[in-house]
Amino acid sequence: MLMSHDHACIRQVPILNHLDDQSMDLIGEKIIRKELEKGEYLFQAGDQTDTLYIIHSGAIRVFRIVESGKEQLLQILRPGDFLGERTIFNQTVPHQDYAQAQKNTTVCMLKQSDFNNFLMDFPQIAIKLLGEMSNRLENSEKQTTQVSIEQVANRLISYLIDQVENPSEGPVIVELDMSRKDIASFLGTSPETLSRRFKELEDTGLIKQLSSKRIEINDLDELLFHKN
Repeated sequence: MLMSHDHACIRQVPILNHLDDQSMDLIGEKIIRKELEKGEYLFQAGDQTDTLYIIHSGAIRVFRIVESGKEQLLQILRPGDFLGERTIFNQTVPHQDYAQAQKNTTVCMLKQSDFNNFLMDFPQIAIKLLGEMSNRLENSEKQTTQVSIEQVANRLISYLIDQVENPSEGPVIVELDMSRKDIASFLGTSPETLSRRFKELEDTGLIKQLSSKRIEINDLDELLFHKN
């Protein structure tokens, strides 16, 4: 469902929120909100769009279907994140991935023609966008390398360490940002194998599973040292 213009999204996304209030208001006048129900697709592989999407609330799962027919989770986008930057610069290239609402989600949309005009008026947006795209490429290459050459246990350890927001000595509790099924997909393994690796880390005393999404890491250095 499409809704009215919205300025709030502009103040969430890093590639835009560095602008002054007047500039953000100008961009906000071109933004349209879209409400998605849980499970609804924002777009699917093969779709061609000319839109930059900004997550205002909720969460979007981005995944692709690999040759085996299984889902490979690429990322979960949350408020302030954006997607569609690849196709907005090349409308002839269809989406290769699926973007699906993980929960009820509000997305703000900015059409390519409007976005290009703003790039001309505010070139600092392009600099911010290039920086963000560079970070995404680096993260994608890291994920690909890990799936290709690292054992599942090592990939899980890397993922857990990445979830730590405030490293400190002694036990640290992390809140996992995905379900166990999505973590398994993200790490390129099965839920059953992931469950075994979690248990192995717990049996060695490196972690404690407080709940399905809360993990206590007893010692970050010890956990990192445990990687083979």
